[in-house]
Amino acid sequence: MIHSRAMLGQLVLQGGGPFISNDELDTRLLQGVNGYVAVLPTAEAFENPAALVATSVLWAQRMGVETKLCAVYTRADARENHLAKIVREAGAVYVVGDSPIHLRTTLQGTVVYEALEQQLENGIVVAVAGSAAALCDPMVDPRGGAFTLGLGLVEGIAVITESETWSHDRLQRSLQLANTTVVQLPTGSALLCVQGKWNVDGPAIIHGSFPN
Repeated sequence: MIHSRAMLGQLVLQGGGPFISNDELDTRLLQGVNGYVAVLPTAEAFENPAALVATSVLWAQRMGVETKLCAVYTRADARENHLAKIVREAGAVYVVGDSPIHLRTTLQGTVVYEALEQQLENGIVVAVAGSAAALCDPMVDPRGGAFTLGLGLVEGIAVITESETWSHDRLQRSLQLANTTVVQLPTGSALLCVQGKWNVDGPAIIHGSFPN
């Protein structure tokens, strides 16, 4: 199931390629969105968040939208009310970056995470690659493919993002360990929940059934 507050909003889990590989879907998602798009690159904190943010600026030009950076990289950042406000007041929020463990650890139990939940009451939350995995509970641990605790914005579904990069053996090992629905999300695909109903976009592979 999806978090009970997320009945009127849209949650989109994209397989990979933030701000590069999903322009067609992003265009559809952002039609009619009022206000800015908040960019939350928390899961890129230990890589190169500046490069990802720069890519988002070019993407915004293609999409014809305004973006606003929500620079949350630490738990101290995630406790800041002014940063939570950026998420809460956005027309849509893009959660990006490839470290689901860092995203979970940073956001769990903070005002920024509460704002993300509130955004789903009637807005749009898009999470890409490792960030998408972190919103689910259980969460696929990219270090070995086992399952661990996620943020729990989505319950009863786990996603394997950028699944085209996984070896057959690693993928099969994860599927054998799973006790929940698992969705393979290669780059260019997405899992969407609109008003509590799940659908896929692109070449996603579903193992199990959606808890609609």
